[in-house]
Amino acid sequence: MSETSGAGRLLTPALTMTGRCVRLSRRDVDAVVTSMMLPVMLMLVFVYFFGGAINTGTEYVNYVVPGILVLCSAFGSSGTAVRVSEDMKGGIIDRFRSLDVGGTSILAGHVVASTVRNVFSTALVLSVGLVIGFRPSASAAGWLAAAGILLAFLVALSWLSAAVGLMARTPEAASGFTFFMMFLPYPSSAFVPVETMPSWLHGFADHQPVTPLIESLRGLLHDEPVGTAPWTALAWCGAILAVAVALSGVLFRVRTR
Repeated sequence: MSETSGAGRLLTPALTMTGRCVRLSRRDVDAVVTSMMLPVMLMLVFVYFFGGAINTGTEYVNYVVPGILVLCSAFGSSGTAVRVSEDMKGGIIDRFRSLDVGGTSILAGHVVASTVRNVFSTALVLSVGLVIGFRPSASAAGWLAAAGILLAFLVALSWLSAAVGLMARTPEAASGFTFFMMFLPYPSSAFVPVETMPSWLHGFADHQPVTPLIESLRGLLHDEPVGTAPWTALAWCGAILAVAVALSGVLFRVRTR
């Protein structure tokens, strides 16, 4: 009985905070449109401007769309840092604390709302990709596995973004994380094979979290062998999530003393 009531005390405020964050997103139309349209525009630029000059051994649109899906997820999730920082600066956190709403519930609301927003953004990018020639050949199991890995990345990165938002003293400083996450997919296999990069860049490109994630999505969506890439990607997601949850808990206590 006590365990059930304890879970309810945590779940109910988290759902309330999620509803609040979703409503705020609906009011911030410019940010929502930007998070949806920027990855689409980048995909169109790479496919139609650069695709003819890049040799990947396959149709470039089939190569690049998995990378754009990850770019979309990274860009959208990183916006959580700005929203958390705005809450900290605006004083609303003190009001929530006076209502006995815990830090976990507040941050969970931001994370879930971010995940919901990014699911729609990802669906839009995938839909446009299909229109311009992306032709996946995945089985139902492949689609489910790809969706699960991408969802794990969304949740992990959203929690990390929440921790960054707690560290940043201003929303403007938090927005720098958005730039970092926009840049991270470039030194990976998102747009060109790692083998075509300078040799000094191979180590970073091969061993950063985005590359195994993209390789997993690309292999699963095209029904190709993926080796250990999915497990490596999930290990990265698990490590990022564990660090982010622990760090955000500590930072929230420090910032709300």
